[in-house]
Amino acid sequence: MEYAATFYTHSGAVKYQRFMKRKGIDIELMPVPRKFSSSCGIGARFTLEEDIRNFISDDIEKLFLITGEEDKLIYRGDRD
Repeated sequence: MEYAATFYTHSGAVKYQRFMKRKGIDIELMPVPRKFSSSCGIGARFTLEEDIRNFISDDIEKLFLITGEEDKLIYRGDRD
């Protein structure tokens, strides 16, 4: 499945990228698409066949499942 994540901070995005790469998962940092809002403007896109719940970190602001039709918000962080 394909996912897009937004982050609270640029450093959080870089930290998450390192985490995923250590797990052997290809991840691409990119500007956040207009249709997703973000605190820092940096997003990530990756494909994952494992349970996504094992890959959610405190650095993630929002996590979307990319479906090709309507992307689905599947996680929202709880920072204020």
